[in-house]
Amino acid sequence: MAEPMSPARRKQLIVGLVMGVLVGVGISLWTGFWLWLAAGVAVGLAAGALMKPPAE
Repeated sequence: MAEPMSPARRKQLIVGLVMGVLVGVGISLWTGFWLWLAAGVAVGLAAGALMKPPAE
């Protein structure tokens, strides 16, 4: 059975998502290609999911 997500893990995923959105928006505005936003979100979520959660 799946364990509930800890607050530190949830915060980590949110930070990864926000950073991915910011990077995706920046690159898509710079290049004029809007699909970089989706790539940034995917990379941000992957980074947030793969990072080790901070010690509490």
